[in-house]
Amino acid sequence: MSSISLTADVIGRDVSFEFDCADGEVVAVLGPNGAGKSTLLSVIAGLIRPDTGRVLLGDDVVTDTDTDKGTFVPVHARGVASLTQNALLFPHLSVEANVAFGPRSRGLRKREAHFRARTWLESVDAIELAGRKPGELSGGQAQRVAVARALAANPRVLLLDEPMSALDVDTAPALRRVLRRVLREQRRTAVIVTHDLLDALALADTVVVVESGRIVERGPTTEVLTAPRSAFAARIAGVNLLSGTMDGADSLSTSWGLTVSGLTVSRLGGIDSAGSGVAVFAPAAVAVHLEPPHASPRNVFPVTIASMDVHGATVRIRADQHPDGSPGIAADVTPAAVAELDLEPGLTVFFVVKSQEVALHSATR
Repeated sequence: MSSISLTADVIGRDVSFEFDCADGEVVAVLGPNGAGKSTLLSVIAGLIRPDTGRVLLGDDVVTDTDTDKGTFVPVHARGVASLTQNALLFPHLSVEANVAFGPRSRGLRKREAHFRARTWLESVDAIELAGRKPGELSGGQAQRVAVARALAANPRVLLLDEPMSALDVDTAPALRRVLRRVLREQRRTAVIVTHDLLDALALADTVVVVESGRIVERGPTTEVLTAPRSAFAARIAGVNLLSGTMDGADSLSTSWGLTVSGLTVSRLGGIDSAGSGVAVFAPAAVAVHLEPPHASPRNVFPVTIASMDVHGATVRIRADQHPDGSPGIAADVTPAAVAELDLEPGLTVFFVVKSQEVALHSATR
C-alpha cells in the first residue's frame, strides 16, 4: 500500500496539516507563495520533523512524535522519491547510470539495475539519451531523465515540487504528457505542488488548497476548479468568489453588508442554505454600466475600477479590493465596450450580474 495519512504541526513555520492521499491517487497542492505547500512535502519526505504529529505511508508509521522515543524514519528509508524544478542529475554519470543509481543503491546487481534504467528511460521517451551526460541535455530532457530516475527506485510515493516551473512553454506540455501517462498507467501515488492550473487538470484526481499553513479546501479536481470555496482556488480558476453567510435558498450576505442573489447548488443531494457560504460567478457574466440599470436586476454592485488588463480577446476590469481584503470583483468586457464607456482606473461604475449566473455553495465540502 502506498497511501499517505498525515497530521503535523510545525510551530516555527506556523503550519498545521491534516492530509490524506489514497493508494494510487494523485493530489495537486495549490496555494500562494509561502502558504506551506513545500513544508507539507518535506514532512512527508522526512526532511522536516514536525513538533507534533504522525505520518503513515501505507501501514507503516514513519513519523510519530507521541511515542516515548519518537518514531522518525530517515529520508532514504521511507521509499519516497522527490522531483523538483531542478533535475539534480549527477554531472559525472551518464544518463543511464543516473537512472540506475537508485536501483543499485537498493542492492540490485549492476546488470539488472541498468536493465531497469533503460526500461524507465524508454517509458519517458528518453532512451536515445542513455549515453549522454547531463551537461548535454536540454531542460526538458533533463526533467524526463529525472522522472525516470525517481521511478526506477520503485518508490511507494512520488513527490513533485513545481517540476515544470523552470521549463519553457514548448517543453512543459511534453513533460506533462509523460507524467500523465506514467502516473495513470503505473497507478502511482503522487503529491504535486504546482501554481499551474494545467498541471492540476492534466495530472490530479484531487486538489488541495493551502493558505496560511492550513488546508482550506479539498475535493475532486473538476469540482474545486469549477465551484471553488476558497479565494485562491477561485483566483486560479479565473472566477469571482464572495464569502459570507447564507441567508436562505437564494442569497448570501458578506461581512461588509453586500447581499448577493443566486442559485443554491445542491450538495450531496441536499441543499445547505444556512451557515457560511460562497457566491461564485464568471467575470464574463458581469456587465458594466455607468449608471444603475433601469431594469431591476437583483445584483447591482457599485465599484471603483482598480485595474484594467488585456485578457485574451477581452479586457478584464478589476474593482477595488473588498473591505475584508479579498480581491475585488472582475468583469470581462470587449475592447469596444471599454472605448464606448470610456472606462479607466479610478472611475466609479456599476457591476451587474443576473442571479441565474451566480452559484451559491456551502463554504465547506
